[in-house]
Amino acid sequence: MGSMSQAPSEHRMHERLAVRARGITKSFGEVIALDRVDLDIAEGHVHGLVGPNGAGKTTLLGLLLGLAQADGGDLEILGTPVRRALAVPHGVAGFVDGPGLYPSLTARQNLAALARLRGDGSEGIGDVLEQVGLSDVADDRVRGFSLGMRQRLGLAAALLTKPRLLVLDEPANGLDPAGTRHVHRVLTGLAARGVSIVISSHRMDDLAALCSEVTLLATGRVIFSGPVTSLAAATSELDYRLRTSDPAAARRVAAQTPELRILPGDNLLGRRDAEALLVRAAAPALDDLVARLVGAGVGVRELAPVVAPLEAAFLALTAAANRPRENEDL
Repeated sequence: MGSMSQAPSEHRMHERLAVRARGITKSFGEVIALDRVDLDIAEGHVHGLVGPNGAGKTTLLGLLLGLAQADGGDLEILGTPVRRALAVPHGVAGFVDGPGLYPSLTARQNLAALARLRGDGSEGIGDVLEQVGLSDVADDRVRGFSLGMRQRLGLAAALLTKPRLLVLDEPANGLDPAGTRHVHRVLTGLAARGVSIVISSHRMDDLAALCSEVTLLATGRVIFSGPVTSLAAATSELDYRLRTSDPAAARRVAAQTPELRILPGDNLLGRRDAEALLVRAAAPALDDLVARLVGAGVGVRELAPVVAPLEAAFLALTAAANRPRENEDL
């Protein structure tokens, strides 16, 4: 099986790019972290970076933040070529492996210290704390903060620099649902104002909700890069949970629907659910099923994928990408 990597699309030639990477390589001893990586990140977009542990995500984020330097390839950030130096253009901010904070200082003092290190004044600190929803705890010491609060303070620190490119490693880590929605609103608002954002996440719901495009890494290689909708479409069949007003009639209708299979109820996330029907189908067969149910007078109360389409595509592509490398000569 050949490479599944997709070359950056031709329309990108006419689009302003915050990041343009070609053939980026990076090794640590004999371990190849990045293997000829190409990446385009358009201005004003939220771009997701996803892959299993060890795929090279953190290394790539580190390069974008100037925390590491590539061994080979060409990297351009905000229109400026990045040479073999631990430096990136002004306007890049973010964090990798969690934000660096001073536990003994308050949230406000942490941001003031950051501003002093950069030679800036303290104006704007109150605004960014309000943006990330930490105004009420601005004068509390960070050592008492939860993981989610620390993540939000790290985001505030990045926003204080008024970045044009924001690079965030697992920004929703430790956030409760309300905190996640809050951070999503902040990031979506930034992108609408033209800020380019790169986020890594293990949470597919985050990527699906936030990102217009994603890049999927596996063993240091890009195996997909493009619109989220295209990645989700890469999985032709999905398992769906169906609940209706008449389970028995729904089962009969499903059994008569071409290109659709009824799966054993035991497969439903390991739980038995007498009222739910589990079916496997591609989108056209699913559309056919719904039409047939409505025609038979059966009310459809729930129809949802058991595994989110983006996660299903991620699992399928990652498994496919790992297979050929097992037989390659080292």
